[in-house]
Parts: sequence; structure tokens; C-alpha cells
Amino acid sequence: MFIINTSHVEISTFFLVGIPGLEYAHICISIPICSMYLVAIVGNCTILFVIKTEPSLHEPMYYFLSMLALSDLGLSLSSLPTILRIFLFNAPEISANACFAQEFFIHVFTAMESSILLLMSFDRFLAIHNPLRYSSILTTVRVAQIGIIFSFKSILLVLPFPFTLRSLKYCKKSQLSHSYCLHQDVMKLACSDNHIDVIYGFFGALCIMADFMLIVVSYILILKTVLGIASQKEKLKALNTCVSHICAVIIFYLPILNLAIVHRFARHVTPLFNVLMANVLLLVPPLMNPIVYCVKTKQIRVRIVAKLCQKQI
Repeated sequence: MFIINTSHVEISTFFLVGIPGLEYAHICISIPICSMYLVAIVGNCTILFVIKTEPSLHEPMYYFLSMLALSDLGLSLSSLPTILRIFLFNAPEISANACFAQEFFIHVFTAMESSILLLMSFDRFLAIHNPLRYSSILTTVRVAQIGIIFSFKSILLVLPFPFTLRSLKYCKKSQLSHSYCLHQDVMKLACSDNHIDVIYGFFGALCIMADFMLIVVSYILILKTVLGIASQKEKLKALNTCVSHICAVIIFYLPILNLAIVHRFARHVTPLFNVLMANVLLLVPPLMNPIVYCVKTKQIRVRIVAKLCQKQI
């Protein structure tokens, strides 16, 4: 279990946790968890399929929605292996390198989702503020370029995480606090100086919160534009196009804020609450986003129903 190599990792295996106090019920708990993962994966794949096969949905708003669905899929698939191992096979062990790889992908897709939500708020602002030039400004090529740039930004932001974690020494503790690996959780186990990890982790958190603040600013501008519209009907119509995105922002950022508060300030919370909040962070956004967009976006809902009817015929 203990190795010494050039990466200074003395502990080669970490231990994840399921739900403290309910280990005997992990098999039963795995049923709703697996169901949530299945719905999330099928829902996001359905959105990607419908947008890809329907030419009428080849617009900037739906391209950004495709990016959101891809990041949700990445988030689900990144955490799925360890959660299934814990709840189905009672196997909480994870090698150090696998843990570092998992936390990299989880943080990359989290940062990517944050960036995409920011882009979607810009998309809504542009569509409401300048509808006549909307299509000419956000062309297909430009949307693709923006998506690639922000994806690289997310990767570059998170890329140092696994390397800084590998440079630390782990020689005392090996018990993590969640069902998957997170940067802030792993670095707390280090018995060597982890100030660089703390500082850079705080910088990464600030970048995500900067996205959130820019989203808030964009909605202030949207509200200002909407209030300038004379017709009450047009005001409601403009705001209605933002409802799905507002729900996605709340669903994504609320668990992140709660988990950050728990990690930073709530030192005496029960491990059960800590684990539940962490699982909500990765389970709920990929699960709820397809449901919200299918319910609130008529174009997608109609296309899905039409596809299902075609298959039945």
C-alpha cells in the first residue's frame, strides 16, 4: 500500500466514502442513484440527438445547449465509476493516479459548464438587446470558435491540479470525504506543505465565481433592456426565453456555493450532510438540465414527441 517514487506519493491508495451510517443499505441506495445517472445520460444524449438531426434547431441558442449537454455528460461519466463501485460492489479503494485523473476531469467539466452558462447568458442578452443583428453576430463558425476557446480555457485552468497534487506527500491519512475525488478534498490529506494547492484552488474557485458574477451582470442588462420594451406581452415573451437558463444557473451554482461554504466555514457539520451535498453537486445538474429544457423549450419538446411518434409508427 505504501510506495516511494519520484512523485513523492507515499500512499498509493485512497479510500472514498458512500453514505456514512448507511453502509448496510448501499445496494438499495444504488437503485435511485443509478436511475438518476441513467436519466441524466439518456436525457442529455436525447437533446444532442434532437439538435443534431433537426435543421430548424441549428441556431446559436441550441448549439450552446449542445455544449451544456456535453459537459453534463462528461460530469456524469467522470463520477459514475467510483460511485457505482462504492454502492454496488462496496469497493471504496481508488489508486492515487486514478484519483488525480478523476478530479481533473470532474473539475474540467465543472469549469466548462460554468463557462457555457456564461456564454448562454451572453446569447440571451444579445438575442433580446439586438435581435436584428443576432444571427449575423453569432454565426455557426463564431459559436464553434467561442466553444473551443472556452473549452481550452477550462482545461488550462484545471491542468495544474493533478500535477500539484502529485508533488505532495501523503503519509498519514488516506480517507477522503466524498464518493469521488475533488482537489480540495485530496489536498487536505497531504502531510507536506500544500500552500500552492490552496492558493491555486482558491484562484480556480474565483474564476468560477467570476463566471457567476458576469452572468448576474448580463441579467441586469437583460432586465434593463426588457424594461425598455413598451409592450407588456413582449416583455413577458422576452423574459420567458430566459427561464430555462435561469433554472440551469440556479441548479448548477447553488450546490457549488453550499459545498464551498461547508468546506470553508462549517467545520462541525455531519459527514452525512457533507457527502449528500457533494453528490447533489454532480448528480442534480446533469439530471435536471435536460428535464428543464425539455419542459420549458417548446421547440425541443415538440421535436422529441415527434421523434417518439415516428418510432411508434
